Amino acid sequence: MLASPLRRLSQDPAAILSPYIREGMTVLEPGPGMGFFTLELARRVGASGRVVAVDIQPKMLAGLRRRLAKRGLLARVDARLVAPDSLGLADLGGVVDFALAYAMVHELPSAESFFAEVAASLKPGASVLLAEPRGHVKLPDFEAELKAATGAGLSVSGRPSIGRSYAVLLTKG
Repeated sequence: MLASPLRRLSQDPAAILSPYIREGMTVLEPGPGMGFFTLELARRVGASGRVVAVDIQPKMLAGLRRRLAKRGLLARVDARLVAPDSLGLADLGGVVDFALAYAMVHELPSAESFFAEVAASLKPGASVLLAEPRGHVKLPDFEAELKAATGAGLSVSGRPSIGRSYAVLLTKG
């Protein structure tokens, strides 16, 4: 279901990402799965941009690479295998323009550590789109994630509407 075309009916990657992604950007996508959003991110950043997709599952990354290669987008994506307790972003300090945290923060051992690492990778003024599925994540849990994000120096700059999701746009000051 994660890569199903039916998912586009309520969560169209192009519609969700178009306000935030431009050619030449560096985008971080933790937990890309099979690439539901990664493919659109890679198209939007263009040949001069890049997407850094990090995951803890080698099989997911292998499937992602196959899907990207099939569409001629592999060169735009740095697909990295990381440890469960770290995103491995030391080389990205202050260079990321946008991060997509879509339906994955609730699966992590520490939202605080996650947002600290993401915030450190962001340029000043860069944004993070945080979205969690309403069916899996209760509102108090989403609010706890939001508190962890603001504790890492991110501030709420928007509340986009995304089908069946809690969503917030965060900005690094």
